[in-house]
Amino acid sequence: MTDIVVVIGAGGIGAAIARRQGFGRTILLADFSEKVLQAAADDLRNASFTVETQIVDVASRASVRALAERAAELGSVLQVVNTAGLSPNMAPPDRVLAVDLYGSAVVFEEFGRVIAPGGAGLVISSMAGHMMPALTAEQDKALAFTPADELLALPMLNSEAVPNSMVAYIMAKRANHLRVQAEAVSWGQRGARVNSISPGIIATPLAQHELNSPIGDGYRAMIAASPAKRMASPDEIAVAASYLLGPDGGFVTGSDLLIDGGVIAAMFAGKLPTPG
Repeated sequence: MTDIVVVIGAGGIGAAIARRQGFGRTILLADFSEKVLQAAADDLRNASFTVETQIVDVASRASVRALAERAAELGSVLQVVNTAGLSPNMAPPDRVLAVDLYGSAVVFEEFGRVIAPGGAGLVISSMAGHMMPALTAEQDKALAFTPADELLALPMLNSEAVPNSMVAYIMAKRANHLRVQAEAVSWGQRGARVNSISPGIIATPLAQHELNSPIGDGYRAMIAASPAKRMASPDEIAVAASYLLGPDGGFVTGSDLLIDGGVIAAMFAGKLPTPG
């Protein structure tokens, strides 16, 4: 049976992971944007990859379920990578929560029904999830275990508690980390693993959009204050993803890997202000 690698989000990081993980397998590449999806698929096919495509909106359970069912029809769903997300500068708070928080939870739930034994899942979160103060134990448990379709009704996610897109983004990324811990137990019942990666500032069109936005100075300050003093390439994230998705990472599940050049370390050391 053909091994299927599902990559949701055909941007810089998604395309880099698809290239690294997909050769000799069938890549099911999905994105909200048909233009982005087709451009990435064409690039991969021109490099001799086998690629299927599907439009997906991760904020729609029906759309994600259709993608999961398509993946299962194509073969054995070996790896699922969710890179879909909206940055704080791209959308209002409710949409950021719908895509980055609810969408990630739905992907875990729907693909948890079809992932193959020995398979692995990965969500691309963000270093932003490490920037907020600790939540209460009750809040952590709610973000981790509340059924996805009930998540956005939690009081801690209402408009008063989440007043702007930056807070929404940080909360969503923290929820990704907590969700991975909870889903590791569910996926483990199928003999599969699930983890997250929290990248810092990666050299993608999305990062360039942020650097050119009103919050660009904040991004440049993070780069300057970090020990690495640079952005990373998408390929650096793909290398880490390969470890977490492959047999060398077979004992790693329910974990988050922070790859940020030391931005969070700089915040801890007082070299940068924490968002507030």
